[in-house]
Amino acid sequence: MKKQNLRPNILVVNDDGITAPGIKNLIEVMMELGNVVVVAPDGPQSGMGHAITIGKPLRFDAVDLYPGVEMYKCSGTPVDCVKLAVNKIFKGKKPDLCVSGINHGLNNSINVIYSGTMSAAVEGAIEQIPSIGFSLDDFSQQADFSHCKKFIKVISELVLEHGLPAATLLNVNFPKGDGLKGIKICRQANAKWAEEFDERKDPYERPYYWLTGVFQNNDKGEDTDVWALEHGFVSVVPVQFDLTAHHAIPVLNTWDFGEVAAVSGKKTTGRTPAPDGLSLG
Repeated sequence: MKKQNLRPNILVVNDDGITAPGIKNLIEVMMELGNVVVVAPDGPQSGMGHAITIGKPLRFDAVDLYPGVEMYKCSGTPVDCVKLAVNKIFKGKKPDLCVSGINHGLNNSINVIYSGTMSAAVEGAIEQIPSIGFSLDDFSQQADFSHCKKFIKVISELVLEHGLPAATLLNVNFPKGDGLKGIKICRQANAKWAEEFDERKDPYERPYYWLTGVFQNNDKGEDTDVWALEHGFVSVVPVQFDLTAHHAIPVLNTWDFGEVAAVSGKKTTGRTPAPDGLSLG
């Protein structure tokens, strides 16, 4: 990493690739806030989730796409980009902020699990870097990101100022078009894609399948990201990477595991002491 002044150091990543219009718009905003380092995939990596490259070499090379911006293209996944940036560019000295996007397409509700955009931000949070993922409801390469920029700047400034709770990051989604009503702090909606596989034939009459589907919202709450976006608001969802279903621990502690529950040769009742010494279940 090049020598920087006292402005905050900001890592910019994405999953649409280093030449995507979304990352260009995110870079422009971040340049107003600090020293920008970009590490992004050399091609589209949408839907990669938290995949990492373990079976083949990784490469990253400096590129010169935008004047005054230190940029690298990476042969790996969005998560690989964050890992390489922290270890090889920042050399273990963490940036002050990691931002991912702006993604072409929403990452609300269940999409957060599949999203390369959000997984890059999650990896930033795992590295204890305040991190944000940004996404816009527009898949077009000609998408207009201009209405997102003032919100991105304000949200990023606040995160730089206040930080984020431990093991937490932000998932920010924008509706398409102007006239946004403001920001809503939301929970993730219980909504998902009802998937289908369209069967087609190649020139040799061999079948292949194309993933399609319809988005289904099973959550009618007015405090969700889906509701906010449908009503013209920017949705901001605090996300954690601890996937433990804490509410299920007391239920599981009521199960009798019998002999397989033995610890140090002694049969247990299946109950596990809680961290504070109280018995769960």
